[in-house]
Parts: sequence; structure tokens; C-alpha cells
Amino acid sequence: MTDRFGTAPDGSPVQCVQLRADWGNAAVMTWGASLQDFRLSAVDRSLLLGSPDFDAYPQAMRYYGAIVGPVANRIAGGRFTLNGQVCELDRNEGGATTLHGGSTGLSQRNWRITEASETSVTLEIDHPYGLGGFPGPIAVSATYALRDEATLEITIRGQAAAPCLFNPAFHGYWNLDGTADLSRHRLTIHADRYLPVDARMIPTNPVSLDGSDFDHRQPRAPHPDVDHNFCIAETRGPLRPHAVLEAGGIRMDLQSTEPGLQVYSAARMDTAPWPGHTGRPYGHNAGLALEPQGWPDAPNRADFPPVRLEPGANYIQQSLFRFSRTA
Repeated sequence: MTDRFGTAPDGSPVQCVQLRADWGNAAVMTWGASLQDFRLSAVDRSLLLGSPDFDAYPQAMRYYGAIVGPVANRIAGGRFTLNGQVCELDRNEGGATTLHGGSTGLSQRNWRITEASETSVTLEIDHPYGLGGFPGPIAVSATYALRDEATLEITIRGQAAAPCLFNPAFHGYWNLDGTADLSRHRLTIHADRYLPVDARMIPTNPVSLDGSDFDHRQPRAPHPDVDHNFCIAETRGPLRPHAVLEAGGIRMDLQSTEPGLQVYSAARMDTAPWPGHTGRPYGHNAGLALEPQGWPDAPNRADFPPVRLEPGANYIQQSLFRFSRTA
């Protein structure tokens, strides 16, 4: 079932598709190809932060549940060099960096629905050459599907007509127990290294998690100030374990094809005056973003896994969020 959810800033209608399976249901809207709501059967709350008011999304809830890109995360100085040409980008974070594709990134535009069934929906958008300063064009699609074994599958595809960069990510905030913060959650991350960051949140060199405050190799409450990339692998590849999140008698296992996992515990979150699914605004540490993606600032780091996309190549990113009951 498809309903009108709101009106995008450009005046186009924002549609919302309801997906249903015997184990749960989800809502996906065309603005930012965003997962707007996600629930398990017999659980009286959304496990994903969001709002019943569309007007929250272009403002305080920017990026919530959205597909971000064409290059997720931060690019230092808002520039990179591709084939000898310097690309100057939209610097949407204090004039110093480019975050999640800039102010006209994939998450800030209205996608179109191309396929829909009771359990899955595919949305598409074209990212033209030069938008936000990025090369292109890139044809992008995102598919949300409710699979067997209580699994949410998110697949992002891209095809380019010219050499470009492509590193999209799903940017959902999870809260499994419905409480105001993450203190009762337990997070495990399957990585031995992570990327420290400088004052502008740009990553430096990979370091071991041994002795780090951000070591989540054993289950523990998410660090309240984590906003870092964890180095899962050196290359994109087959599905592999990324993380486990547990709270409220619910366990979420995350697998993905991506070499990195950006983890953000939302220390600066404040959605006031817009209410969330709880009926109240979300505050600090209200949700945890687990974002499979390439390593941040890869366009400027030859030693990081590359995010270049060549003409004719088929980019496919797959992530599985599998849910089970622990109580």
C-alpha cells in the first residue's frame, strides 16, 4: 500500500510504501529513499528512530533512515582529485568539509518508486554530473525487502556513465528497547581496528582497538561519544559479520559487503520541536547509527579501500539486519 506522506521542498509529493511480512512491517518513503518506520510483530514500538511528521525530515531529522551519498561520511576540505582534475564540492559542514554528499545529496532529494510488492520496494534516482560538485552521472537504486528469518535486506546499486566516486550508506538510527537513551543496549563490533579522527572529524590512520575506549569486541553499552569508522576489512567483498546490537529482549545481527562500519551514538541528537515515534522529541544518545560503507575520506587517501566507480561496472552493496528474540 502506498500513501502520500508529505510534500518535498520542491513541491513534489512524498510517497510512503507499507511493507508487511508475518514477522514484522516497515514503511519506506521516497524522500531520501528512507526507512521511515520498522517494527517487529508483537512489539509495540518502532525499532528505528523517525517521525510521523514529514516536515521533521528536511530539518532536524535530516539523514534519519535515509540513503546518503553519493559519497557517505566526510570528505576533507570538500575536495578531491579524480583523473588529475580537482573536484570542488558543496561544503555543507561549517564550510570546511562535505558530509553525506552535501546539501543536494541522495538523502535530500525525492526518489521515485519503480517496483513494489507486499514485502519489498525499489526506488531509483539519477545523480547528474556536477550536482554538489560530484562527477557523474550515476543511476542509483535502493531496495528494501523483508526476507525470511526476520531479516531486513537493504541493497544499493549504482551504474556510472563516466569515472566517478560512489560510496553510499544506509543511515538509520536504532533503538531496540524504546528507552530514552542507549544505556541498556549492548553492542558488539567485529573489528580489530578503527580510525581515530581529528578536530574536524576527518580520519587519520587505522590503529588497533587494544586499550581503546571504543573497543566493542565484547558486548558493552555503546560508547556515548563514538562517531568513528571501524575497519571490518581492506576491500569490499562477500557478506561478513559487522555488528550485534541487543536490548529489550531483541537482538539485531548486521552483515554487509562493505569494508567499514561507521558507528555514531548520536551524542548531539536533538530533534525538538519535532516528535519522534515515541510522541516526544529525541535527545542525546537516543539511537545508534550503524552504517556499512567504505572508509571515510577515501577519495583523499590512496591507502584506504577505493570508492571509485568505472563506467560499465555494476556497484552492488548488500546489508542484512537479522532480528531474533533473546527473552
